[in-house]
Amino acid sequence: MKKLLSLFCALAFLSGCSAFDSNGGLFGGAECASEEARDFMANAEDRVFFAFDSSALSNNAVEVLQTQVEWLKKNENVDVIVQGYCDERGTREYNLALGERRANAVKQYLISQGIAADRISTISYGKERPAVLGNNEAAWAQNRRAVTVVKAAN
Repeated sequence: MKKLLSLFCALAFLSGCSAFDSNGGLFGGAECASEEARDFMANAEDRVFFAFDSSALSNNAVEVLQTQVEWLKKNENVDVIVQGYCDERGTREYNLALGERRANAVKQYLISQGIAADRISTISYGKERPAVLGNNEAAWAQNRRAVTVVKAAN
């Protein structure tokens, strides 16, 4: 197992782009991102957090999403993907569904604020891609999230 992990780390290093972003999520880091993605990361908050077993947006989440709305209105040619995540508790199937509800809650808010629905896609990773490892409330709270990322140009 250690050899496999070492091999994975070496491949990630050699690929020229990091395999994990600065918050522990899978995907390339800022050095691999498009100009639009770097601008989004610099000017809008990219993630909102949820209460246990909930897909309801908190007041804080709405404030964060408002930064996304403002950025998306200024960058009308950019599409985004909203990724839904959960903590490790619950079954894989349940968490995939909950992650989808979380991603859709963000999408519906963005649409309600005037962002075109066809600019926003969603995906759920459930509990499969934790941002923080750990079996405690502090780790779980960081993993109950939805992250908005700029879609790569075709």
